[in-house]
Amino acid sequence: MKLSKKGEYALKAVLYLSCRYLHGQKEIVQIHEISKHEQIPEKFLQSILLSLKKVGVLESHRGVNGGYTLNRPPANITVGEVIRVIDGPLAPVGCVSKSAHVPCMVQNRCGIQSVMAEVRDAISNVLDKMTFEEMCKKMYGAKLALT
Repeated sequence: MKLSKKGEYALKAVLYLSCRYLHGQKEIVQIHEISKHEQIPEKFLQSILLSLKKVGVLESHRGVNGGYTLNRPPANITVGEVIRVIDGPLAPVGCVSKSAHVPCMVQNRCGIQSVMAEVRDAISNVLDKMTFEEMCKKMYGAKLALT
């Protein structure tokens, strides 16, 4: 698995919204604020946030004071979920992917499939257990006053 720039920016944006949420700042955040704070090109960020909205990670609000908020608490959003939305499956090869399996012509005599399945499982175990609340706690430690 290689995290794309788009995937990295998605993680940064959701982390920014999550840490604000956990610091009691649950109000709508405009795209330009996220863009400026996280140093993400605004047009690129719009596309990322729209993708995350479509799957229910974020909620958008229209109007002059419109922007984005989390659709659910950071404790209920995992890093693996966000990466899959933006970059697709976590599996290093298609024949071991659970969500986008690609049949293998030499499956019965392939020496790498079982190793790549272990790699997929290891990556998945870390990213699907790590929530954005936990990431914020790692960033802010004892300074994070959870509400």
